[in-house]
Amino acid sequence: MEKQMETNGAARTEAHSEASLKAHSEAYSGTNPEAQPDKYQQAVSRLLNIMDELRAKCPWDRKQTMESLRCNTIEETYELAEAILAGEMDDIRKELGDLLLHVVFYSKIASEKQAFDFADVCNILCEKLIKRHPHVFGETQVHSDAEIRSNWEKIKLSEGRKSVLEGIPNSLPALVKCVRLQEKAQGIGFDWSEKEGGWDKLKEEMAEFEAELKSGDEENREEEFGDMLFALVKCARNYGIRPENALEKTNLKFKARFQTMEELVRADGKQLKEMPLSKMEKYYQQAKQILNKK
Repeated sequence: MEKQMETNGAARTEAHSEASLKAHSEAYSGTNPEAQPDKYQQAVSRLLNIMDELRAKCPWDRKQTMESLRCNTIEETYELAEAILAGEMDDIRKELGDLLLHVVFYSKIASEKQAFDFADVCNILCEKLIKRHPHVFGETQVHSDAEIRSNWEKIKLSEGRKSVLEGIPNSLPALVKCVRLQEKAQGIGFDWSEKEGGWDKLKEEMAEFEAELKSGDEENREEEFGDMLFALVKCARNYGIRPENALEKTNLKFKARFQTMEELVRADGKQLKEMPLSKMEKYYQQAKQILNKK
């Protein structure tokens, strides 16, 4: 009897949660005028109308396909990433617009094939956000972002995925992919409970890499270096460091210092390629001092 009562209670709770999610889904369906201020309606309508005009009247826009736009989309994504790192809000706004254009463009092409349109794209995104945030739109209780991530992975598996690692594009840059693989594994608890575990693993991988350097086996050397990098990424994440951002900032810093060094060398009427390393180092340190004062 008690078991039956527990079952009935669980069913009622699940039904209540589903009903709550459904109610939120309907509330955000676009039928509520207060949820869609004129400012946003007008901006979106203007953009869609312009896309219609371009597709109908511009020879270049008319001949584009999803395949022809793909590389441009990748380029726009990288431009946005650069603007974010630079922290220039005007550039970020511009690049977001460029990327939004591609979303609208793909949707327009799909609508011509009667596959889907921009409204479908928005609505399916809304449904996904509502379903994957039951702690906001449902009755689920969470107490940390770790619980939220864990719930996300469980929800995704319930949607038919066979692995928590599905959904990570194979074409992602290796460093970004490494972070995403680790994040998804962490989402189901496959992770050290203490930060020190990451350091211990890194030391272990460094020792193995050093051993391979001494062995002279080039194939194993590369594999062990990869393992060491993977462990280093984990250590960075343990301390809230985004490896891709950290490395790119160092790239930009080195580029600025090196180019300043080149300017100093040219100003002295000399050439880098004719200098010994010790002399280059003096110019490099001078460049660092100049940039540090800015």
